[in-house]
Amino acid sequence: LLTAFPKKCREVDRASTALVLDLKQRGLLDDTLVLWGGEFGRTPMGQGSGRDHHILAFSVWLAGGGVRGGMSWGQTDELGYRYVDNDQAVDVHDLHATMLYLCGLDHLRLTYRYQGRDFRLTDVSGRVVKGILD
Repeated sequence: LLTAFPKKCREVDRASTALVLDLKQRGLLDDTLVLWGGEFGRTPMGQGSGRDHHILAFSVWLAGGGVRGGMSWGQTDELGYRYVDNDQAVDVHDLHATMLYLCGLDHLRLTYRYQGRDFRLTDVSGRVVKGILD
């Protein structure tokens, strides 16, 4: 993991930079939401082969499509283990609500009732993260 990590970072950096620059040059970035991340967090400490899940913190980046550029949102502790800024905490339901909003969909209208409980893609707790919007 440690020897391959720098090489993988360069590969990802080149590919993601090329995508965003290409969209911008073609005038498509403002109408395209780019999200780069994984489906779950990883612990910041190496766990053997790195195949561990981490539910206390995760990182993604977004570009274009109505997202304000050049900023970060949220903060973890000095180890990257858990978030420390409760005002800027974002869970996956908030991320989904924000993505849907940026795509022109109201996540609250995607609610259905099943066995006496409301369900939606963003669960009942999802909220749009307005602080990252352009």
